[in-house]
Amino acid sequence: MKQLIIIALLLSSLSVSASGRIAPPDYPNNRYPLVQKPYLDLPLGSVKAKGWLHEMLVRQKAGASGHMDQLYPHVMGQRNGWLGGDGDQWERGPYWIDGLLPLAYILDDKELQAKVQPWVEWALESQKANGFFGPNKDYPHESGIQRDNAHDWWPRMVVLKILQQYYSATQDERVISFMSRYFKYQLETLPEKQLGNWTFWARYRAGDNLDIIYWLYNITGETFLLDLGKLIHSQAHNFIHMFCCTDDLKKFNTIHCVNLAQGIKEPAIYYQQDSNKEYLHTLKKGFADIKMFNGQAQGMYGGDEGLHGNNPTQGVELCSVVEMMYSLEKIIGITGDQDYMEHLEKIAFNALPTQVTDDFMYKQYFQQANQVMVTRHHRNFYEDTNHGGTDIVFGTLSGYPCCFSNMHQGWPKFVQNLWYATPDNGLAALVYSPSEVTAKVGGGITVKMVEDTYYPMNDKIRFTLNIETKRIKTVSFPFHIRIPSWCEEAVITINNQPYRTVKGNVVEVIDREWSTGDIVELHMPMGIQIDDTWHEKSITVQRGPLMYALKIEEEWTKKDFTDNEKKQYGESYWEVTPKTPWNYGILQFDKNKTKEVFQVSVNEEKMKAAYFWNLENAPIEMKVKAKTIPNWKLYNEMAGPIPFSVRWENEPVKEITLIPYGCTTLRVSQFPVVR
Repeated sequence: MKQLIIIALLLSSLSVSASGRIAPPDYPNNRYPLVQKPYLDLPLGSVKAKGWLHEMLVRQKAGASGHMDQLYPHVMGQRNGWLGGDGDQWERGPYWIDGLLPLAYILDDKELQAKVQPWVEWALESQKANGFFGPNKDYPHESGIQRDNAHDWWPRMVVLKILQQYYSATQDERVISFMSRYFKYQLETLPEKQLGNWTFWARYRAGDNLDIIYWLYNITGETFLLDLGKLIHSQAHNFIHMFCCTDDLKKFNTIHCVNLAQGIKEPAIYYQQDSNKEYLHTLKKGFADIKMFNGQAQGMYGGDEGLHGNNPTQGVELCSVVEMMYSLEKIIGITGDQDYMEHLEKIAFNALPTQVTDDFMYKQYFQQANQVMVTRHHRNFYEDTNHGGTDIVFGTLSGYPCCFSNMHQGWPKFVQNLWYATPDNGLAALVYSPSEVTAKVGGGITVKMVEDTYYPMNDKIRFTLNIETKRIKTVSFPFHIRIPSWCEEAVITINNQPYRTVKGNVVEVIDREWSTGDIVELHMPMGIQIDDTWHEKSITVQRGPLMYALKIEEEWTKKDFTDNEKKQYGESYWEVTPKTPWNYGILQFDKNKTKEVFQVSVNEEKMKAAYFWNLENAPIEMKVKAKTIPNWKLYNEMAGPIPFSVRWENEPVKEITLIPYGCTTLRVSQFPVVR
């Protein structure tokens, strides 16, 4: 019987090509007894950005991502504890490198790689004989830095992510032995000094630790890692119990907003070891409840530090945005669930581009779905009294400095997770943006697939194949492409010949023999979807993966912090105020006639530009009839409470313009309906 099981496991690791040939796996799946994954990570650097997405990475390099050591030297400089200094030794330095490292290797940028390397080397060299690594000494309080929790489990989880990515890009074998020693240290130490021994953060963010444990197990097969996985899970915050058996998501401030974004992947990650489907079913319920009780138009939720409901003027923390993206990227590979793919696109194309300035130098600590005044002012946020009214201005250290340190991972990791390998020795394009991937398919044949598109602004994508392995003329492999749920019917052509039409909400698999120059074209017509389930029955307008918001003319004003504030908040900040009215309600309409109600126009030249994520360059406009609501006024320099039911017979009907949410700074994206 044991021999039969071994044979079955060996056969399950092989793939049968279209020609019937059994091929060895191009990329290994989970080792037994971990659950097999439907989509497999590619090595870092396999996926390159093109077009507008490449421009985002270039701006990161030229902006804050490439210069944090100069912009934030008090924390990111040589005194940092993760470089062996006596300065900050908690999360902020590792946060920066966790985004800078994938940026450096995706861009093949030697200058950025040189900035990363000292952090990698110091971490590897800091390991002690017992496996512990990192800062080892607490220091007295010093303003502006965190240096009194040297032994905390939490920042080490970020460093583990850094080292895993470094190995993926370089195959540096030192990482493997380093990880093995550290995980043995964890197994020996955690029974006495649990995840919450120093701070509570590690309990909520244990999924990051768990993910690296399984990654190492897949390489080494060391069975003690499975024991450690169970131990970590047992000490972690129980998200499954929270989602299925409590009303925490219906209450305010029951969980920290970043802990929720970062920790929500833990049930899916642990499911790989304990294949109880309830982990996945309850996770779906958790996401649904987050939207129902706390959701906002851009795919995020009210969480201005503490969880804070679904009012569209509640803050959304930038750390939550990038961490939720990373969680979704991990969940996609494990579950293959298309809901998570669409959710990832919604956040990436709506929430992320609007929360950082065009030059990637300034950020908002919090954004609002209905945001009509970006000013220094106290608002109804959970953390309002602690940050001098700087929570939504565009600054560097304004609000709280964690986001200035952590925002760098959003776009690079999004690029890395546009493409996956598949267990059937194929490729999967599950999330769309201009890019190219170089990978092995069909049992060891290297190919390059180029994705040309202006998506998400355009509904057409062209994939072009090139076989890179010499003397190979053809290769058979399956190509997985996602048809989103918002697309009623997609049209696929191969080499200009009709292939088939496909209904939305499926992953279509094209399994055939491919040659260099083969072209797959995907056309996904974008209809308009209206959702009226939001706060106070406000409505959102979606077309394709993009949410739409009121176009409000902006006035940007740069201001300096006072001398005694500079150390806490940075040198300066930007305020943004409206030059045109914002208090409109959309005129009541027949939802079955959205094509008649919303008039869409596309500026082809703007769509093809290198950068379109601002008011001036927005390539799509949508006209709709509306009325001003005179009693909808400012409150605390925010849009006041949304009118629930509005009838303004004496107000004239006007035509307003909506543009993609990600192109706005000031906006209304959740509208009242006027009768």
